Amino acid sequence: MVTSAHSFGDTLRSFGGALLVLVAAGCSAVQAQQSKNPISTLTDLITGTASPGAAPAAPTASKEWSGESGSSGHPAMTADAIRAAAQNFPQCLENLWPLAAKRGVSRAVYERHALTLTPDLKIMDFMDSQPEFSKAIWEYMDILVSDVRIQKGREILATHQASFDAVEKHYGVDRYAIAAIWGIESNYGTQGGDRPVVRSTATLACVGRRQEYFRDEFLTTMEILQRGDVKPEYLKGSWAGAFGPTQFMPTSFKRFAVDFDGDGRRDVVESIVDIIASTANNLKKDGWVAGQAWGYEVTVPQGFNYLLADKSKQMTVAQWEHLGVRRVGGKPFLRHADHATLMLPAGAQGPAFLMLGNFRAILRYNPAEAYALAIGHFADRLRGGDPFVQAWPRHERVLSRAERLELQTHLARRGYRIGEPDGMLGAKTRDAIRDFQTAAGDIPDGFASATVLDRLRTR
Repeated sequence: MVTSAHSFGDTLRSFGGALLVLVAAGCSAVQAQQSKNPISTLTDLITGTASPGAAPAAPTASKEWSGESGSSGHPAMTADAIRAAAQNFPQCLENLWPLAAKRGVSRAVYERHALTLTPDLKIMDFMDSQPEFSKAIWEYMDILVSDVRIQKGREILATHQASFDAVEKHYGVDRYAIAAIWGIESNYGTQGGDRPVVRSTATLACVGRRQEYFRDEFLTTMEILQRGDVKPEYLKGSWAGAFGPTQFMPTSFKRFAVDFDGDGRRDVVESIVDIIASTANNLKKDGWVAGQAWGYEVTVPQGFNYLLADKSKQMTVAQWEHLGVRRVGGKPFLRHADHATLMLPAGAQGPAFLMLGNFRAILRYNPAEAYALAIGHFADRLRGGDPFVQAWPRHERVLSRAERLELQTHLARRGYRIGEPDGMLGAKTRDAIRDFQTAAGDIPDGFASATVLDRLRTR
């Protein structure tokens, strides 16, 4: 996704504890270009409004903008700035016409699809959404890798076996990973969002705090309409413009979509084989290695140095094995020369995983570690694998946003370099927690638990 840029907005940061935190206010340009689309599928899961049996579509509780300023504090997200930009919307689109023309878009197509638009200001509420509570990683996994979804995925694999056979042979990308992405992104095409992509991207190109980024998405949408790859009535998706069963952002569509069925259109909405092949092409170009697993659930020995559980600490599987890391259930590692990192998504109390190169390929599709773990595990379950062996620390209480802010504030006051406290637990916060745990004589797993917060309050 953006490296393979599939989407922006609600990009999920790496979890620094039990929480998955929605990122709206602090997303950097790099993050914006490194995410596919957690928007249509993940937002409601995190905020707690999703149904366990289905991936949610784009939020539709209210279709009208609240009229309030965004929580990011960005000057372009004040209520007055949004109203002013909305008033200037027709002129903004007219100003973008020369850029569209340079991309081969005809005036007739531009007038038909762009100059008739009105802004969808409700998107401004979604862009700056900051939920008070988030879901724990185990709740997230329970929802996405459910028995119902696994059964549906196996049905999809059987129904479209010929297409999966052809694509897997051509690209060398695991069919189960593609089916997992399809299932998690849109619940197999049943819930991918219902907002017209051209209106969403036009709104974001002219209103709000990410106009420069979304101008490219809007102009690329116009190219799609000019080429006729996707019919206008089917070009619908999330509020940020991701569309199709595997949720391509327009710029990612431009880079990765393929016409596998040879009908002259790269149709990632209606053509099953184009959907499968385009997703495979994306993963392959993001570094997918044929024949390699995404990772392994592992155990670590007593007295293990938890400071090694860091994405910067990469070693071969053989080296990890030498340190006492073992696959669960006594299973052997398959490729000892593969390079891997150790991940503890719920700290020392929860499961541990060795993550290989294909895990990193999934991260390029969507940079949220929780998303990549869900895809990998879902793929394993689809092929007949078992649930995780080790238990999650379900007794841990999820911190509220106010408590996350408090935790970061305590760390900053003690001199730990976490940046500006924002309630979103990223890599800097995780590193600071590890340093604090080391100084306190605790296991330095970087897990942002209620226990860590209590210690910070009392020390």
